[in-house]
Amino acid sequence: MARLHLIRFHGVLAPNAKLRALVVPQGPPAQEKSATEAAAAAGCEVEPVLARPNRIGWARLLKRVFDIDMQRCPNCGAGELKIIAAILEWPVIEKILTHLGLDPQPPLKGRAREAGQDLPA
Repeated sequence: MARLHLIRFHGVLAPNAKLRALVVPQGPPAQEKSATEAAAAAGCEVEPVLARPNRIGWARLLKRVFDIDMQRCPNCGAGELKIIAAILEWPVIEKILTHLGLDPQPPLKGRAREAGQDLPA
């Protein structure tokens, strides 16, 4: 079953549901050409409408999912944090973690649970 969607929507959220447009957020409303042309004809300046970004920033996603606020200082709560670097090279990451006294090796992957198996206490 390759190339099969893992999430299927039924009812109002189904792709062809008649009421889907009423419950699913849509993008910014489309501007009608007649209103734009009328404003231009009247000599008014037409300012472009800034559309909302379709993607949520990673810091906001971390806050939403894990309740980790990456934009505020964890010590005082008032200061704003800024990302100054993204370290992707493994030797540099290993050196930093070793310097901080942390284990540079990632934890081993555990086996997947079988259906109906409870989490260990």
